[in-house]
Amino acid sequence: MSEPIVQPEDTVASLFHRWVDQRAGQVIFRQKCFGIWEDSSWADFGQIACEVAMGLMHFGFEFGETAAVLSNTRREWAFADLGILTAGGISTGIYPTDSAAQVEYLLQDSGSVYVFVENDEQLDKVLSVRDRLPCLRRVIVFDTEHLSEFSDPMVIDLNALCRLGKAAHERMPQAWFQRAQQTRATDIAIVVYTSGTTGKPKGAMLTNRNVLFAMDVLANRVLRQHQGDERMGYLPLCHVAERIGGLMAALLSGTIINFVENPDAVAENIREIQPTMIFGVPRTWEKFYSAIQIRLSEATPFQRRAYGWAMALGARMSALRLRHTAAPWWLRAVHGLMSLTVLRNIRTAMGLQRCRVLCSAAAPISVRLLEWYSALGIEVIEVYGQTECTGILTANPLGSAKLGTVGTAVPGCELRLSGEGEILARGPNVFAGYLNQPEATLSALADGWLHTGDVGEIDADGYLRIKDRLKDIIITAGGKNITPSEIENELKFSHYISDAVVIGDRRPYLVCLVMIDHENMEKYAQAQSIAFSDYTSLCRRPEIHALIQGVITEVNSRFARAEQVKKFKLIERKLSVEDEELTPTMKLKRKLVSQKYLSLIEAMYGSSMIEPESTITTTFSHHHSQRR
Repeated sequence: MSEPIVQPEDTVASLFHRWVDQRAGQVIFRQKCFGIWEDSSWADFGQIACEVAMGLMHFGFEFGETAAVLSNTRREWAFADLGILTAGGISTGIYPTDSAAQVEYLLQDSGSVYVFVENDEQLDKVLSVRDRLPCLRRVIVFDTEHLSEFSDPMVIDLNALCRLGKAAHERMPQAWFQRAQQTRATDIAIVVYTSGTTGKPKGAMLTNRNVLFAMDVLANRVLRQHQGDERMGYLPLCHVAERIGGLMAALLSGTIINFVENPDAVAENIREIQPTMIFGVPRTWEKFYSAIQIRLSEATPFQRRAYGWAMALGARMSALRLRHTAAPWWLRAVHGLMSLTVLRNIRTAMGLQRCRVLCSAAAPISVRLLEWYSALGIEVIEVYGQTECTGILTANPLGSAKLGTVGTAVPGCELRLSGEGEILARGPNVFAGYLNQPEATLSALADGWLHTGDVGEIDADGYLRIKDRLKDIIITAGGKNITPSEIENELKFSHYISDAVVIGDRRPYLVCLVMIDHENMEKYAQAQSIAFSDYTSLCRRPEIHALIQGVITEVNSRFARAEQVKKFKLIERKLSVEDEELTPTMKLKRKLVSQKYLSLIEAMYGSSMIEPESTITTTFSHHHSQRR
């Protein structure tokens, strides 16, 4: 199947018109309504995007103005997005978990004149701050279940907007195409806000050329996806990973996107769809792994032995495959038998039986987790990018991955390291700058290179290994440079740990704040007859502390002594994306967490001496031999 061709003068809007004409009868989206998966064809998509665009123009939407989408990931998000873009506008997204104050800041900073909201909950956020948003003209609501009881001249539902747009299109049938023809490749297409781990989110301005380059690289070079593929839409569409690697790459290739019912139904929906590829963040793959480990704890002794045999064979096959070495016939035969029985059942239970590739991005991932999936017979392609480089900078080539690296620079991009080891990049994917922040733009794009803020190493074959964020590198009181993300990823490989923050900058030793996995730990407590009443009481049980200590002791054995965690404390409050401590992509904000739980941290340094030597392995050569 030939690759969709992207020309230098193309824009998202011009390509969209071409796709709608060429693929009118093909399915592009599926979404569950009242328990049934409903198809949306390219013709449906084109018609609704046209009606949205013309509806906005009916209300006076000018070329180059900005409109925002505040919603969970669903097909209406895409309808609004392409409606805005084909109307010659700039599209931006807002996380549905953001507070009213955050919504106010993002709408004000982006200069959005219209905002699409999912439901009355999101509508309430906007209306509560609209008096401080003089640029905002109208709010368009997707779900209208309760809107009939509501009367406000600023509010209109999506169906009403589309009716107005349809009438406007009938009066001016060329207007929609003319707007698309006005758009240039160098025009800003979307503004994607950073996750705000170090302060207020910054709006990265991405041009049509940025977007088309990234979607072409991801669809045609990295994932090699095509119209026969099916994937899930479940990550936040306002994040660059799902926006470019999910929606835009799928639009280019014609891949069908199945939108999940809600964030809690991801695992169930994936089992129903059995997609051929999944784009996810490390937390996604950790959850799949945890679910299998919990099921194993409930399995019979024979089932656990069969799993162990199958995964051991899978690991041997994986090791040979990664070295590009042929396996002996007997190993292929025995592994084939186990793959058809045990491993197939595991993949099917996870919803991954048809999946030919998993793509992991947005945060570091444990090498042991990658090895587990590889042994299962599923290739995981780790890619690296940032909002500022349109989500893609490097990728592990299919069939030639090096676990523990994020691959080589994608075609058309250049990489180099600064004297401090910071990763610098340039290419067609590098953003146009931060909206309303010229000083931050100059800092990020100094000397013609994007300064990523990440520290890395490039091997002789050009494969990049990310060490950590430059600002997160720990220098202990003894002068040791430590990359905390390596230790944290090893800790998170345990299905009992949801997240971890290692601390120790200018301190005598490392300590760690741990957030337990509530669901898995609750099952463990019930199986062990450990009494608890809520999350806090569970965290305070000595048996839980002993379990986490065991995990930390095991992880410590993989690191040199200076890199070992000496003490830990559990965060006794269950965090969610609504909490300030977590970004919408489920990453703990290191600086904020360190400040908020300062008393816990100080207690670990001031309450007693370091843990006894007997709990710590000290064979340095052994530690280094197991490092990544």
